[in-house]
Amino acid sequence: MSNYSPEVEERLRREARQIMDRYPEGHQQSALIPMLHLVQSEDGYVSANGIAFCAQMLDMSRSEISAVATFYTQFKRHPAGKYNFGICTNALCAVMGGDAIYEAVSSHLGIGTDETTEDGKITLEAIECNAACDYAPVVMVNWEFFDNQTPQSALDLVDDIQADRPIHPTRGPQVCPTFTQNEHLLAGFLDGHQHEGPSAGEPSVLGQRIAREKGWKAPDNEQAIAAAKAAREQAENEGEEDK
Repeated sequence: MSNYSPEVEERLRREARQIMDRYPEGHQQSALIPMLHLVQSEDGYVSANGIAFCAQMLDMSRSEISAVATFYTQFKRHPAGKYNFGICTNALCAVMGGDAIYEAVSSHLGIGTDETTEDGKITLEAIECNAACDYAPVVMVNWEFFDNQTPQSALDLVDDIQADRPIHPTRGPQVCPTFTQNEHLLAGFLDGHQHEGPSAGEPSVLGQRIAREKGWKAPDNEQAIAAAKAAREQAENEGEEDK
């Protein structure tokens, strides 16, 4: 049993049922991922209360809920800050400056990855990929894009957050939600900002535009298979000649 207050329990149950109703009868355990986002929107992390609530609603064991919650890095096991400050340190972003950005922000805040500032405003995270390589290096604040960052621009962004100044994503919505607000959105409850701004810009579609201008097309399956077969035969023949 969860230990939420009666008012919170009633609201969470109402919203959980809305989530479960999106799935066919008999398959409602598939609602677990959005329901974990729902309880995280309430507690700021996947708490013991949240795990018990999901287990009760979905007729699953708490260990089953925990197994899923600990698999995905988006689900926090301890209270997160108001803003999750994710810096991509994967290959492309790293060589474009992501590593330098992470070091600058970590030193400035005095925390490492998955740690939170004492004022509870910022949780720092080194992210493997933000799926935004066309705008590298990229920072994501509560999963909203802040593109083409530098160490200084990232520090300015941190200072704005700590000073409670509004921050504006490069693409997408015109406002940046708090961590718990965004978790409610990820649970499937729209916040009214879903149609604001494009999520793909010129760098995202540049390759497609050039291909259309030049009339380039991907080969059909038969052509691709034939080309792969020819390349393999050529490699085998060259290998025989080298013996």
